[in-house]
Amino acid sequence: MNPKKLNYAIIVLVIYFLNGNAHSQLEVGFYTYSCGMAEFIVKDEVRKSFNKNPGIAAGLGCDASVLLDSTLSNIAEKDSPANKPSLRGFEVIDNAKAKLEEECKGIVSCADIVAFAARDSVELAGGLGYDVPAGRRDGKISLASDTRTELPPPTFNVNQLTQLFAKKGLTQDEMVTLSGAHTIGRSHCSAFSKRLYNFSSTSIQDPSLDPSYAALLKRQCPQGNTNQNLVVPMDPSSPGTADVGYYNDILANRGLFTSDQTLLTNTGTARKVHQNARNPYLWSNKFADAMVKMGQVGVLTGNAGEIRTNCRVVNS
Repeated sequence: MNPKKLNYAIIVLVIYFLNGNAHSQLEVGFYTYSCGMAEFIVKDEVRKSFNKNPGIAAGLGCDASVLLDSTLSNIAEKDSPANKPSLRGFEVIDNAKAKLEEECKGIVSCADIVAFAARDSVELAGGLGYDVPAGRRDGKISLASDTRTELPPPTFNVNQLTQLFAKKGLTQDEMVTLSGAHTIGRSHCSAFSKRLYNFSSTSIQDPSLDPSYAALLKRQCPQGNTNQNLVVPMDPSSPGTADVGYYNDILANRGLFTSDQTLLTNTGTARKVHQNARNPYLWSNKFADAMVKMGQVGVLTGNAGEIRTNCRVVNS
């Protein structure tokens, strides 16, 4: 994988949101007897990619529906404006799937590979490892239009974020916790340039943005820039490490997105930002728990869906 072409998605909140809000019948050790090496194979592929480019950690965290390629009759999620060109890391999943098909053909779903890879990337970036309940099945539909309602854009305010997470059965505390995924990775200039050059009718620059940080961002993302490969770290102090630097940045008015800085505009979320910034171990544990919970939202199990042979296309 060419590191120069690898972008750093908003992990955006680490696992892609799905329709539905019911927990499903998943279990830790699901592949113990059917494909005992499954999690080791995935972790090995993630580690190899991470060693080449630590930024890959931020790109590994999406639902398997986003792995499907577009067809002549359908624009898939990966090609939606919300994801392209920011979403990367597909090659890691492809490589893991190929190895798993050699080891135990037709057993491990792409959805579970993604869930394992998200966990492994967080751990390799310095976060806590955690057990991943598995048993997901792969969906057969991927629609670019779904990203407009299922993904929180970087312009959302705290109320919009809270409502979107609540629809998925996630609390406001879990929303603040999962927002900490922005501690790793990079963002395209287009995701926040309005805060620098065209914030409102009364203010060219977002007044909540630290002036010195804004000046730095303007140097990194000049007005009128059209280079889609230009990116900046979301957590400048430690862009490749899963730590609480993200929350310290917010407290210093250096949150990159509106959806980051907005966490200080609500008493409850601001309290959680302070709490997480003071207690890295608490945040790491809460993040692991929230990832497990979010990884069970709206998944397919049992006889639903399929086990894809190739994560990029549905089975024929």
